[in-house]
Amino acid sequence: MSTHRTPLPIVLAGARGHGRWHLANIRRLQHEGLVRLAGVCELNPLDEAELTDFAGELPEQSADFGALLDSTGARAAVICTPIQTHTELALTAAARGVHLLLEKPPAATRSDFERILNGVREAGIACQVGFQSFGSHAVPAIRALVRTGAVGTVRGYGAAGAWVRDDSYYRRAPWAGRRRIGDTDVVDGVLTNPLAHAVATALELAGSGAAQDIASIETELFRAHDIEADDTSCVRITTTAGLPVTVAVTLCAEQAAEPYVIVHGDRGRITFWYKQDRVLVQRAGHGPQESVHGRTDLLENLVDHLVRGAALLVPPHRTGAFMQVVEAVRNAPEPLALPSDAWHTAPANSGGGTRRVVRGIDATVAAGADTLRLFSELGVPWALPTEVSSS
Repeated sequence: MSTHRTPLPIVLAGARGHGRWHLANIRRLQHEGLVRLAGVCELNPLDEAELTDFAGELPEQSADFGALLDSTGARAAVICTPIQTHTELALTAAARGVHLLLEKPPAATRSDFERILNGVREAGIACQVGFQSFGSHAVPAIRALVRTGAVGTVRGYGAAGAWVRDDSYYRRAPWAGRRRIGDTDVVDGVLTNPLAHAVATALELAGSGAAQDIASIETELFRAHDIEADDTSCVRITTTAGLPVTVAVTLCAEQAAEPYVIVHGDRGRITFWYKQDRVLVQRAGHGPQESVHGRTDLLENLVDHLVRGAALLVPPHRTGAFMQVVEAVRNAPEPLALPSDAWHTAPANSGGGTRRVVRGIDATVAAGADTLRLFSELGVPWALPTEVSSS
């Protein structure tokens, strides 16, 4: 991309928490001359230490997103704020013709997602949803392997995520671990937020990213923590092509591990560790083949789209199937509290707090991805078939 053009002015809404990653990424792209951080929208302004390495003038700051877009003349905005605020902020940007990188999940409800889709369409703006794994060059590589029959006929897709989050994770913000606040949906469960990439990436590999690609969804939602939302769950999505996509995840792992997606074929399998861009192909008559792929940054792709017409990697309609899962989780019965003998406490990995560990869960989520079965079908004692909800 040419370095002789004017850098794209950008506003970042939500610069703390995960927003720090976006702040660092914007800094990187600013140093490359692609963007300029024109404004930061935070309830409490960033101090100069938090804006280290931004050359030249410091960005304008305001808690009023719309006013900040107006005063800075921003052409694009990154929204990395609490889930329940996404819709109004996205529509505020759309009304001003400001292009968007919208952090996942794009909305807390399907109706809010439809409002965003309509607002983006009517405004004629570009909108990219922040599923970073879709930028991995492993995705088209895996699709090419499947298309050429490398693992035979695909039988289904599985995903597993075993992460460790301590008690402080749920104290970091008023909305953390909530299904709703008053009448406002939040849906901050393990499937819909921290390990949302496992769900969305599996659907993307299955070629079933649009809402109309989904035939049915079964959920099993549990919690070891004293929260509203789920922290240990599984879901089986049946696509209109008749294939199962089973995702089993937890934030109460015995040991933290890299999440992954498996493509199950009748003559082999492909495993994709999506945070590492790493692919392992195992098939009959061949030795295992491992490869590591590059990745296109989503903000860089959005800029490239605006400047040179490059195709967006994650337009909102490609996340419609994921939003069907969010809606199924939102409408499911309240997550079941695991019995006290199903988990134990352990020291947090840092900070001196504690974390909750579900006994045997690492093997259980791996088995779910491996067999495409739900927890109840794996014979897990605390997961009873009568507790399954379908939509």
